Amino acid sequence: MVTSRIWFTAQQKTELWDRWKSGQSISAIARALERRTKGGVNRIVVLHGGIAQAPRRRGIAALRFEEREEISRGIAARRSIRQIACEIGRAPSTVSREIRRNYGSQGYRAKRADRLAWERALRPKLCRLALHRELRWRVAQKLALQWSPEQISGWLKQQFPTDPDMQISHEAIYRSLFIQARGVLKKELTAHLRTRRHLRQAKSYNAKVGRKRQIIDMVSIRERPAEVEDRAVPGHWEGDLVTGANDTHIATLVERQTRFVMLVKLRRKDSPTVVAALAKQIRKLPEELRRSLTWDQGKEMAAHKNFTVATNVQVYFCDPRSPWQRGSNENTNGLLRQYLPRGADFSRISQAQLNAIALRLNQRPRKTLGFETPADKLHEVLH
Repeated sequence: MVTSRIWFTAQQKTELWDRWKSGQSISAIARALERRTKGGVNRIVVLHGGIAQAPRRRGIAALRFEEREEISRGIAARRSIRQIACEIGRAPSTVSREIRRNYGSQGYRAKRADRLAWERALRPKLCRLALHRELRWRVAQKLALQWSPEQISGWLKQQFPTDPDMQISHEAIYRSLFIQARGVLKKELTAHLRTRRHLRQAKSYNAKVGRKRQIIDMVSIRERPAEVEDRAVPGHWEGDLVTGANDTHIATLVERQTRFVMLVKLRRKDSPTVVAALAKQIRKLPEELRRSLTWDQGKEMAAHKNFTVATNVQVYFCDPRSPWQRGSNENTNGLLRQYLPRGADFSRISQAQLNAIALRLNQRPRKTLGFETPADKLHEVLH
């Protein structure tokens, strides 16, 4: 095995994975384990796709080391196989097979036999995707469409509710992507994941700091009607700016009940430009879909009064450093990065291209919608 070249004790490996799961970097783990370089830690983590391996356990029916010692002593005392089997409470065939596969009665040694048994138990076991070709094809197809593993898993349960061979958990899909030793899904498919990561990483929270200027006459989110909070009525939107290279930006709008997405191309980030572009987009909507807009305290919405006059849509502002108050929008921005990665120059992207990306997003099933699509939910609302 590859891991045999990396000299870590079982205790060190356990500590390595515990630290990795707690969110520590590879460099920090290497220092904690008193390694001069991070190469050894990195090889172990990459080999397993960042997924901690479950501790190995001896099978219930497998011979224990103590039993192998009894077999060795029985051979030395010249007892018969049946006598040895009776003493350890095993079938004679089990004892005979154990001796035969470990160099016979002349060469049997309990310690060596136990070590070889552990090595033989490392035989590869086929995962679910390797066993079911059609399931593997469906998963790869949806990954290529930028569906998340969770969306794929939920969709399969809806499409094949009575066929267990066509269902798989999202965790199993991640493992098949990250643990390339399985050789089931092509490594290139990880490029279609939202984060484009090749390793499973611990969840961590990075707080954004920085004070923003007070916006004149802004209405706090705390004054927002209850119907907005419970998503019972359509027409309430969340909005934000997504930034690209060379100080380029686009605006994202997400309807809270249906999670329907609209993307708006912006020439500049100044408030008059942003407000005018948003108002133009909002005015295209039916009146029942124009109720409110929730935004953060970015200065691009300083001219919010002009927006309200133009659209009759009230703007509510989130508390500082509280992105969870626009949770649907934050989630959508994360999905959007699959199509518009960080560092992309948005000035080269047309409104027609943004509309095509929005269509892709609106045709992806969402867990929060019971794996229905935003487009279908909006259609229900309008009809």
